[in-house]
Amino acid sequence: MANRLTMADVHAIQRLHESDYSGREIAALLHIDRSTVAKYIVADAGGPAASAGAAEGTGCDATRPPPDGRNPPNAPTGSEGLPADAPSGSRAVDPNAPSGSDGVRQPVASSVRHATSGPASSCEEHRELIERKLDQGLSAQRIHQDLVEDEEFLGSYYSVRRFVARMRERADPPMRRLESLPGEEAQVDFGTGAPVKDAAGKKRRPWAFRIVLSFSRKAYSEVVWRQTTEAFLGALENAFRHFGGVPRRLVIDNLKAAVAKADWYDPEVHPKLQSFAAHYGTVFLPTKPYTPRHKGKIESSVKYVKNNALKARVFESLDAQNAFLLSWEDSVADTRIHGTTKRQVAAQFEVERSSLLPLPVDRFPFFHEGRRSVHGDGHVEVDKAYYSAPPEHVGRRLWVRWDSRLVRIFNDRWEQLAVHAKAEPGRFRTAPEHIPLKKVSAVERGTDALLRQVAAIGQHVQRWAEAMTQTRGVEGVRVLVGLKALAAKHDSQALDRACETALSYGAYRLRTIRQLLDKDAATQTQFEFLDEHPVIRPLSDYSLDSLLQFRKDRHHESDPG
Repeated sequence: MANRLTMADVHAIQRLHESDYSGREIAALLHIDRSTVAKYIVADAGGPAASAGAAEGTGCDATRPPPDGRNPPNAPTGSEGLPADAPSGSRAVDPNAPSGSDGVRQPVASSVRHATSGPASSCEEHRELIERKLDQGLSAQRIHQDLVEDEEFLGSYYSVRRFVARMRERADPPMRRLESLPGEEAQVDFGTGAPVKDAAGKKRRPWAFRIVLSFSRKAYSEVVWRQTTEAFLGALENAFRHFGGVPRRLVIDNLKAAVAKADWYDPEVHPKLQSFAAHYGTVFLPTKPYTPRHKGKIESSVKYVKNNALKARVFESLDAQNAFLLSWEDSVADTRIHGTTKRQVAAQFEVERSSLLPLPVDRFPFFHEGRRSVHGDGHVEVDKAYYSAPPEHVGRRLWVRWDSRLVRIFNDRWEQLAVHAKAEPGRFRTAPEHIPLKKVSAVERGTDALLRQVAAIGQHVQRWAEAMTQTRGVEGVRVLVGLKALAAKHDSQALDRACETALSYGAYRLRTIRQLLDKDAATQTQFEFLDEHPVIRPLSDYSLDSLLQFRKDRHHESDPG
């Protein structure tokens, strides 16, 4: 069954074509196949497709072949989607051009190659097949072989090669220049700095960080030894302090210090950069990979600082080069008349300064960050110390942020899972809630919890346990665990009697309880002390006077005279 277009679609194609939109643009706007759009563009001059649609009134046959003549549906097209013999004034959209402030890609003028005159190629009837094979990456030689074998093609290889070459011809549209409002955008990139000579005379070349405000072309430069995330953010923060404000968006290259995974549609920016952007109220916008023209202002600005400020210079230290760059920005770069804006950079920056976002009160709290695996014991390793994570994350990789005081653990959604104080190397930080209940021993639960549990066995068990704990101290905790184990094997009444007997003897060993349970021994009887008895002398007989009288009587007995 043929695909049909409504009259509204046909009219839309005609109006857009009259407005110099290319076939590619019309197909994208109306979500219609490009070959179908090409048919109705051709039929706009009064061909069969148009008349058929007008006769039906409600729809058109999308598969009706157009008349032979100008712009057949299978004619070669340029990169902008127009037929090869379309007028040179047609307009097209650069698919890689950045969008304007309204989010719509603006059409740009494009020159189109005219089709060569002469007889039609023998490959013309196989155009669609050749296009599919080109999309598969097949060469002209392979396409010729397949045509001869599958389609009984009689043409030569050279005819296929010429036809493929014409199909591959493209007319590149001109670049589109976009300017930004004051305070709206800054572009950032790295270049190579001037050599730094150490005390031994050995030269080492650092990296030159540079940021330029897109409106005024005011810039800031700083050299660093390595393109790390910390160095990148530190230079950015210094630039914000130098400008006295923050631009609303930062166009950056896909450097590894900023972008973990380059992607034009959904780049994976380092989480630390996201926190930095949230702190300063700005946003990072990575450019399309391998497309330096999307940040042309900083590309030319990096070349400017390399050729004007740093070329043929050697510095004694990194600080000396940074001091020179700061002075050069004020005395040379800011005083020049910019070649594009035709205005002095410093004067333009005064216009832009008030449009920058205000600086926050505090600087960005720098921290280290990385992904760590949760080991089998439920801990992650950070700086040779170990920190616990929730047990359900064992075997997974989590994000960890740490500084000199704290270690924070996050999941992939950046939900905080744990916070620990920084520990020394070799030490463990384990949160009690990260230990599974079945892995918590009775000893770890504490003496009070164990005493409450054994108190339920019996009154004498509770008294014996409390007395034993007071007598034996910390080592009595494990005795309480053993007492609980005996309660699981013996009758609670027998255990209560055994504890009563042991308490009466003052025996606080667990083996005594076991022996009493085995023998069921009787309780020791307590005897009361007697104050008076016939065979016991009163205490008064042992007084000092009684002893002196006793010695005097013994003396008289030994000497009667």
